[in-house]
Amino acid sequence: MHNLAISLKKKGYAVSGSDDEIFEPSKTRLDNYGILPSAIGWDADRITPDLDAVILGMHARSDNPELLKAKDLNLKIYSYPEFLYEQSKNKKRIVVGGSHGKTTITSIILHVLNYHGIACDYMVGAQLEGFEVMVKLTEDAHFMVIEGDEYLTSPIDRRPKFHVYRPDVGIISGIAWDHINVFPTFENYISQFQIFADMIPQDGVFIYCKEDANCCKIAQQRNHPHAFGYGLPDYEIENHVYYINVNGQRVPLQLFGKHNLLNLNAARLACNAMGVSDVQFYEAVPHFKGASKRLELVRETANSAVYKDFAHSPSKLSATIAAVKDTFPDRKLVACLELHTFSSLTAEFLQEYKNSMDRAEVAFIYFNPHTIAHKKLPPITEEMIYKAFNNNNIRIFQDAKALQAVLQDMEWENTNLLLMSSGNFDGIMNNEEMIN
Repeated sequence: MHNLAISLKKKGYAVSGSDDEIFEPSKTRLDNYGILPSAIGWDADRITPDLDAVILGMHARSDNPELLKAKDLNLKIYSYPEFLYEQSKNKKRIVVGGSHGKTTITSIILHVLNYHGIACDYMVGAQLEGFEVMVKLTEDAHFMVIEGDEYLTSPIDRRPKFHVYRPDVGIISGIAWDHINVFPTFENYISQFQIFADMIPQDGVFIYCKEDANCCKIAQQRNHPHAFGYGLPDYEIENHVYYINVNGQRVPLQLFGKHNLLNLNAARLACNAMGVSDVQFYEAVPHFKGASKRLELVRETANSAVYKDFAHSPSKLSATIAAVKDTFPDRKLVACLELHTFSSLTAEFLQEYKNSMDRAEVAFIYFNPHTIAHKKLPPITEEMIYKAFNNNNIRIFQDAKALQAVLQDMEWENTNLLLMSSGNFDGIMNNEEMIN
């Protein structure tokens, strides 16, 4: 939301906003643009008849006093996705959907377009090198590239976000059950992607991962005239670096892992649909360094490294661990997971994590009981976690400082550390001195 506010300010709009909590870096960035609220909290007096529109974020509840005032005044109320669609309805929209890989695929597309000077609007879920904001809205760009989350549109709109964007080019990177609080069964979850695929017009493009059985099933049912399935490219690993073999040439990459090679191919097909050739694509991708918290290198020594990653669901967890092990087979891996999302802290969904950390020589799991209470979920126990992960080598922590102390006391010779969370391990994820 703060990126949208900045983008609108840069576009020339008068922008104001509210929130009950504002954290860094949002606070400083809003202040730099002169749009940091003078006071934290909700205040219905901020909502006046002269407002053109109110944009509702997921953090506000349906009984929010500012929202209720806007309704009383009969103001135009947009959800975040509805406003993005409104700003892009006359553009060609490339919407990147899927349970995993959305941010990386979107980021690669944006990097390639930026490298070749092709103008586009966008919304992406991570900060990218060379991009000031995560949302860009202009009048003249022909394309808008959107990371299409399947979570709810707003507190008063139960549609998945990616249904609102109405894709001209739609991507499904893979389907693995998530958001159990919204989609109580896997069948219900899959159906949201079927709806998304059905929304792609006949003259549009449908791109899907052909290595994912659920994607293939949707592709068969949709039978789109311009459907393209993608798999792994021809590649090799040398000295911890991935190379793609293209027409007799080796293209070096800064990203790594099989899941990222799949993401790369999805991005390539999307770029093709936007008029970018394969030659142009492979010219640009060696310069792509990745997105924030997507196998992001935090610190490195001669024979060890610290990575942080957004992985939190079972499929993301397995893919991220596999990526590090495949790239560094000669190094031991210490993998740390924070159970932070609603799904991961739910007893029923925990069963989906079975064997997902088995490839790590050392596996630590952290959860904060206060987070569970804040989400108003029933408590979970260490015994439940042990049973769900089915791994006798796992060690569980409920104190972030205790986990940090164990990590700092370890020997890191020929060993990598992988920190995985949609949160930050209650602050220790930001400690770049984790290994000495």
